[in-house]
Amino acid sequence: MNSNIEALACKDVLRTIFENLPLADLARAACVCRLWFSLASDRDMQTRAFRSPWKLKEVIGNPSSSGFWRDNGLGRFAISHRLARGDSVASLAVKYSVQVMDIKRLNNMMSDHGIYSRTRLLIPVSNPDLLIGSTCYIELDAYANREVAVLYLEGGPDLMVNCPNRVSSDRGKRRIIDSLKRSMQVDDGTAQYYLSVSDGDPRAALMEFSEDLRWEWQSGLA
Repeated sequence: MNSNIEALACKDVLRTIFENLPLADLARAACVCRLWFSLASDRDMQTRAFRSPWKLKEVIGNPSSSGFWRDNGLGRFAISHRLARGDSVASLAVKYSVQVMDIKRLNNMMSDHGIYSRTRLLIPVSNPDLLIGSTCYIELDAYANREVAVLYLEGGPDLMVNCPNRVSSDRGKRRIIDSLKRSMQVDDGTAQYYLSVSDGDPRAALMEFSEDLRWEWQSGLA
């Protein structure tokens, strides 16, 4: 009996046991005592448990919260799709065999027009086999407003698509202005004005426009 208790206080023995636990059980083990917590909260231990069910090769990046490691369901993963001319939410849904609403929900999109102000979309993973032997990158997507383990089917991460868009090219600016015109139902000059006062952030531009509309309505000007 004493030998069993001593074994449960031995770091090497515990580490061997913890390495074979799923995430949920690892989280429970962390609540037992300080020793168990220190081992169960180890980064290598958590990433191993995170990778194991899907046979991932590697997970790169540090989540903003340790709570990220507590859920490794399929919904925690997403495919990064670099948008190209002719792409639409519907066409991407067909290409990746997912639902349109699932793409919009994952990307925090209210309408299909949101695609025009972005350079990439996150696509739900419908086939778990895609994760086998793959490398995922932990990213906080500014538009989706969520942290996910991103899989790149071609190439690797582009840091610019993971940050709030600040328009740096004439072509990119034109796309965003056109999108704002459709969303606001305004002319070109008005869309450009709100984009400029929002430092090139289309989300902030829409919020600024909405605030002005609200003020006009309250003032009886609209």
